Parts: sequence; C-alpha cells; structure tokens
Amino acid sequence: MDFDIRKFDEYRENNRLEVKKAKGGLPNSLWDTYSAMANCYGGMILLGVVEKEDGSFATTGLKDMDRMRKDFWNVINNSQKVSINLLTDDDVDSYEVNGDVILAIRVPGAGREDKPVYINNDMMRGTFRRNGEGDYHCTKAEIKAMLRDQTEETSDMKLLEDMEVSDLNMETVHAYRNRHTAYRSEHVWEGLTDDEYLERIGAAKRAKTDRKLHPTAAGLLMFGEEFRILYEYPEYFLDYSEMLDPSIRWTDRLQSSSGDWTGNLFDFFFRVYSKLVKDLKIPFKLEGITRIDDTPVHKAMREALANCLVNTDFFVPRGVVIRKNVDTIIIENPGYIRTGKDQMLKGGISDPRNKALMKMFNMIGIGERAGSGVPDIFAIWDSYGWIAPKVEEQFNPDRTILTLSFIKKQAEKTSRKSKQKKQAERTSRNGQAAKTAENKQRIIDYLTKEGGSKAVDIAEYVGLSSARVRVLLSELSNEGRVRTEGNGRSRRYLLIS
Repeated sequence: MDFDIRKFDEYRENNRLEVKKAKGGLPNSLWDTYSAMANCYGGMILLGVVEKEDGSFATTGLKDMDRMRKDFWNVINNSQKVSINLLTDDDVDSYEVNGDVILAIRVPGAGREDKPVYINNDMMRGTFRRNGEGDYHCTKAEIKAMLRDQTEETSDMKLLEDMEVSDLNMETVHAYRNRHTAYRSEHVWEGLTDDEYLERIGAAKRAKTDRKLHPTAAGLLMFGEEFRILYEYPEYFLDYSEMLDPSIRWTDRLQSSSGDWTGNLFDFFFRVYSKLVKDLKIPFKLEGITRIDDTPVHKAMREALANCLVNTDFFVPRGVVIRKNVDTIIIENPGYIRTGKDQMLKGGISDPRNKALMKMFNMIGIGERAGSGVPDIFAIWDSYGWIAPKVEEQFNPDRTILTLSFIKKQAEKTSRKSKQKKQAERTSRNGQAAKTAENKQRIIDYLTKEGGSKAVDIAEYVGLSSARVRVLLSELSNEGRVRTEGNGRSRRYLLIS
C-alpha cells in the first residue's frame, strides 16, 4: 500500500490501513494485524494514532521511539512469536504529525510459499486474515488451502493409485483428442494409444509401486465421471444457470450432479461455452469471402471460463458457479487469487492453482500461459465500449468472482443520469408534499385556535397567497376536515368536529 504522510488527515481505516494507540508499548493486537495483512493484500499499520468517532484520525504520540523500534524488530524476528519476518528496514518509518511522533509499518502481502503467516507458534489458532471489520481467525479449511498452495507441484498433479485409467470416461478422452488433432493436425502424439497419450498430457502417471498407469487428479477432473471425482474431491460441484426471463427462476440449468452427463470439466467447459456465446450480438468478420465467427469476445469468453477452472480450489465448498443474465455473465470459483488481485490485473505472471489442467487446456488452444489473460479481457471489453469487468475476492470461504457486463459505458452513464434525475424528481415531489402537508397543518392549527375564519385571514397567518390557501382549503374540504359557511365575501371556513 502506498502511504503519503501529507494526506494523513484524509485517511480512514479500511481493509489495508489500521491504527493503534500503542501508548503503553507494542500492543498485542499488532501481531494479529500483521498476520492478517500478510495473509491478504498487505497494508499499513500506524502506531501512536487513534480513530475518532467520525472516523478521522488523531495522534496520541509515542514516547520512546528508539525503544519501540528495538522491541518491534526483536519480536518480529522471534520465530516463537511470528512465523516469518517479511519486512526490511525500509518498511518501518517514523513521522511527526501535529507535534506527535508516530510509527508507520508497511506490511507486504506474503507470497504463497510463505503462507500462512501465523503468530505464537500456533498455526491453527494464530493465523489471521482481514475483512471489512478487521482481523479474524482463519478456519482450518482456509489454512489447509494456503498449505496446498505452498508447493510448486499443484494438487492436480497428484497420482491416484486407487484408480485405474479405465475409470476415466473414454468418450470424453476421444473428444479431447479430436480437438487436439483439429488444433494441431499431424501432431507427433496422434498415433499414440490412449494410455500413452494420457501419460503425455499429464492425465496419467506410472506408480512407483506397481509400475502401472493410474490417473492423476487432473485426469480425473478433466475426463472422469462426476461420482468418481467426488471420491477425491468431496466438495466438487459445477453449476451453470441462465436467468434471461425475470418471471422465471432460471431458463436453463446445467449441474455436474444431475446424472445425465459426465459432470467432468472438459464436457462442462464446452457445454457452457456454447451457451455463453450463443446470444452474443457481435458482428462477424470476413477474410476474403469467408465468414470468421471467432471474434476477440469469443476468445475472451474461453479465456475467462478456462481461467476459472484452472484456478479453482476443488477442496473448497460451493463449487464453480456461472450465471448468465440478460446483460451480464458472472463467473465464480472457489479459491483466492494466488498471485494477488493487483498482480492478476496487471498480468505478466502466470501461477495457476492447477498447472496440469492448464497444460491440457493449452494443448487444445485454450488459455494463456503468460499471465496476460485477464488484462486481455479488460482490453477487449474496453475496445467494444462496454463497462469494465469487475474482479472481486471473498474470504471464509475463499472465492473469486468475475463479472462481465455487456452494457455500453455511455448507456451506463445515461442510466446513472436518468436515475439521478428520477431521484431528484422524487426528492422534489416528496419535498413539495411535505411542504403542502405542513401548510395544511398550519391551517388546521389556525382554525382550531380562531374558529371560523375567512380565507384572507388564514392566508395572512400562514404566509401564502389567498389563491393558494383556497386550493389547500378545497383539498381539506375533500378530505372531510374543513367545511364552509356562507357565500361570497362572507364565506367562512370551519373545522369539522
């Protein structure tokens, strides 16, 4: 997080900024926050500062800065207190604000190989994360997810010695091989047997114990039957729904647990992709006289869908959920972003959670290995004038959400202006109604006090024109609250008891 002491008065506490009074020395909660920020996006901790009721900051100051610095470095380098020190000297600075000295500690986000960052030599009870309300204890499931992500060999490379290659759905395997041949005709693997081919693409390995070929976790996910996938991944679930008619709960549904199809990733990808792009209103292009239907948007949709699957943590509950609405597509997958949200949006670093799955998708021309997939999606959306995609990351349980909107930026701006105008009109109407009610009540109060009165006298008291008062009196009469007595100039208005 970038921190500018000149903007001190503008800052407020948030997910990446925390203040602590630290009047009596280093507070114990400092280390909870250090762990929490390190396990998320990083952040800044300010010591010698308190948050006021209005959310702004006030300095309390630190008395012995040299002693506090020394204590801080002693504790953070004590492995019995903190599992790892991520800081350098440049990450700790002192500043003078409003005549008080404060200490600013910049906490970087930990790399996946260093997570979880925990305190008190207790991983299960000393691991924290940040959310909108501050620091919270991580669950065992969250800690296990961080441990799984530490290694270079991703979990989908695991050899499943309890299964045989024959447990895979060979129709799906052959469909994959056909796509590979279409993408890379006359490939050297074209003449291999199915077993040899599966070993080459990483869907199967030979066990050291029996020297037989067994599926890998990636092979099971890509080509297995759903009920067998559940043996290895009990939380495995894929869900696609279309909600194109607001009067119907959903207009199309595809779930891995339905039992009328394989439920594996390969079949899910192509079934869902065809549904996602079938209604895209994208003009086709011509190469000579040949129509080219595969536009940048189609490629971006394949990238987004593949990116979702190869970064899914299949051990985390709630599964992959994809929703297609009239003008948006929402793609959700279990698992936090391994490279961090900021790095993912910048691109340049590829670190998929399931490397073997990514290899399989790459071999049939799907997915980016260079880490430029998400930035490319943003660039394509911008080129079509649509509002920018939105990437969200949730914790407990970990979840990544990508929202792709097909609303034009100008349309959104117009819609926003229209909403603002309607709101202003509503506010104006509400204000007028409130004023009318107030004036009517003043008329009632006057008649209660003075009894029967002429319109001109009422108008003088209320401070309105006689014409406006007669309109209000007419409305009060229609409401059954006021009656008239006499005619012409002698007409008087009285309350109805």
